[in-house]
Amino acid sequence: MKLLPFSRLKKMKTLIVFDFDHTMVDDNSDTWVVRCLPGQTLPDSVKNSYRKGQWTEFMGRVMTYIGDLEISPDRIRHVMETIPFTAGMTDLLTFISENKSTIDCIVISDSNTMFIDWILCAAGLRVAVDQVFTNPAKFNEHGYMEVQCYHSHDCDQCPVNLCKKKVLELYLSKQSDADVEYEQIFYVGDGGNDLCPTTCLRGHDVVMPRKGYTLEKLLAKVQGQEDSTSLRARVVVWSSGTDILHELKAAMQS
Repeated sequence: MKLLPFSRLKKMKTLIVFDFDHTMVDDNSDTWVVRCLPGQTLPDSVKNSYRKGQWTEFMGRVMTYIGDLEISPDRIRHVMETIPFTAGMTDLLTFISENKSTIDCIVISDSNTMFIDWILCAAGLRVAVDQVFTNPAKFNEHGYMEVQCYHSHDCDQCPVNLCKKKVLELYLSKQSDADVEYEQIFYVGDGGNDLCPTTCLRGHDVVMPRKGYTLEKLLAKVQGQEDSTSLRARVVVWSSGTDILHELKAAMQS
């Protein structure tokens, strides 16, 4: 008797995707770093140099200014570790870290690798996050932090340095190749650059915009368009990590 070829079993899990600034943490990590300056403010020459869609390039100038003042990497790190987490978020991340056999967690952010690692490690929460996709950062031999663009892309809806949809689609493809599939995906964010990745979510997935922030308003506008087919996922607004945890637990128990 001829045996049928063996088919590898797919491992089914839940995926939760986080933005970082104003989502995991309750502020913007890139602007929080200014607190390490003596007057906790940038000169107008640096502040006014920002150009729309060129945030990473702007942050390069910010970190150059900080380096010119000879502010040490240790001082920058200490300041970054004081940024507050959003209410209920530490409980949510602790729950995720305790359920890694069934939950995968990634961060897709326009911040940078050093800020995110410092903040998560200081809180003892780095273990909750499987992968971080953000702009690479390092200190050069002169003690200046250098921040690079995450990637290049051709999406005209996103900042030049990062298309979160492209990152998410590539991650899902690689996981599928590794025989990991997701029964449900939760996308948690707040900003305008979180809209693009919601278009690759399925009908049984959940997009969770923060109440009162840009993403909530943009999703409401999309939902109000009669001919819109770009948004299939269910929309659930959140105000705290507790809201997200409640939704996550309910989905896992159903």
